[in-house]
Amino acid sequence: MVHSASRPERLQTLVARLRDGQRHRAEDLARDLRVSVRTVYRDMDLLAASGVLVEGTRGHGYRAHDAVTLPPLNLTENELGALQLALTALAAADLPEQAEAARSLAAKIDAVLPEEGQPGFAFATDALAAAAFGLGQLPAIRAAIRARQKLRITLTRALSPQDIRPLQLDYWGRVWTCLAWSDTAGDFTRLPLAQVTGLTPLPGLFVDEPGKRLADWHARQQQGLALNRAQRDA
Repeated sequence: MVHSASRPERLQTLVARLRDGQRHRAEDLARDLRVSVRTVYRDMDLLAASGVLVEGTRGHGYRAHDAVTLPPLNLTENELGALQLALTALAAADLPEQAEAARSLAAKIDAVLPEEGQPGFAFATDALAAAAFGLGQLPAIRAAIRARQKLRITLTRALSPQDIRPLQLDYWGRVWTCLAWSDTAGDFTRLPLAQVTGLTPLPGLFVDEPGKRLADWHARQQQGLALNRAQRDA
């Protein structure tokens, strides 16, 4: 007597069969696997629920698209920055098929990330259309933040560069920005990296000064929120 395969073995066999590019009827699969047609239907529903790209319906046959399913990944800030830069460069390359694949991959990554993730841990699809030079400054700005290095930054449409003290890299509304104290403007500023056209490290390091620190920025934000609440409740 010949016994039918176990469910795990059966699912593996189904995936291998469906990926040959041909459409297979449930009746034929059931006969080959020595199970009922109803069992094949349940197996197809299970494969689809587990992420296998199964195409077809009952009565019309099934096939699977060629796809690679990755397990969940935890990326560091540097890894995510490298991935973003690589996709940006590929999307801008004169290779239509690869550029389209880069945009598609960016959209898939973008879809599974929160709208407002922790600073530095998000991926923006819109960044693929931004200036590659601006995105290329991510490592330099990150290093300047850690070293407390002043920077001279030029932005698109800006009449003159700004001398800044970079404080934090952020991701807001699917846009990379740098929060900084501007020595030029004498106030805090948030600079979109997509608008950066020039960046030069300045000699000397900056030290914490009251009113110019990241903590002062957060304190100002809290004061603004408290004032808005007071005005709303008045």
